[in-house]
Amino acid sequence: MTKISGSVALVTGSARGIGKAVALRLAEDGHDIALNDIAANSDQLEETAGEIRAKGVKVTTAIADVSVEAEVKAMVDKVATDLGALNVMISNAGIARVESLLETTVEAWDNMMGVNLRGTFLCYKTAAEQMIRQGTGGKIIGAASIVAYRPFALLSPYSASKWGVRGLTQGAAMEWAKHKITVNAYCPGIVGTAMWELIDEKLAKEEGLPKGEAIKKYSEAILLGRVSVPEDIGKLASYLAGPDSDYMTGQCVLIDGGIQFS
Repeated sequence: MTKISGSVALVTGSARGIGKAVALRLAEDGHDIALNDIAANSDQLEETAGEIRAKGVKVTTAIADVSVEAEVKAMVDKVATDLGALNVMISNAGIARVESLLETTVEAWDNMMGVNLRGTFLCYKTAAEQMIRQGTGGKIIGAASIVAYRPFALLSPYSASKWGVRGLTQGAAMEWAKHKITVNAYCPGIVGTAMWELIDEKLAKEEGLPKGEAIKKYSEAILLGRVSVPEDIGKLASYLAGPDSDYMTGQCVLIDGGIQFS
């Protein structure tokens, strides 16, 4: 592994789960790290910051709701001020709800799109503006999902938001290549996180299964025979954030153990 130097990476939604694993891996690679999450997760965010400081890189934290433009702009400004630049943006923050379309309210729909799609748009756009000002290019990476290729029942709004991230990623890659900014996304499948525990609980209830059986049922389609762990996504993010992916842009990469082929 080539050690990275002189790079600052911001990871949104990084107090726990995939975001935390991505931040830890990028710190191991040598990136200085900016961590973000919402105020409700501030204690966990500080714990993660402590773990990363122990790896010997610089760390800063920024509390922000990615669906709010002013907060995203303040977050990026803080990162550039605290760490000197922004070279890698990982737009990871997201939410999921498990319910039928007939039960989905307009408010629930708007909340999902606000965090998952508007939040990604704001993070992409604000990061690109900062990178263009710096004049040295950069890496922008989004969090899509297997459902950006293959929606799951009872996850229709979530699936729609991630299809949107996929389209946004491709469009941004086309527009910002002239600035030497690459834009890609990772697409996890079934991951052992708190989000998937909630999905399992709701799916099991909807399908009349015991808790734990829904995720087991869906996991039977995984060719590699196991549910993903957040560190699997961290490894892909490491590649997308590093120099080995300099000739790669506009790609939404499935990392699901072999459930869906693109």
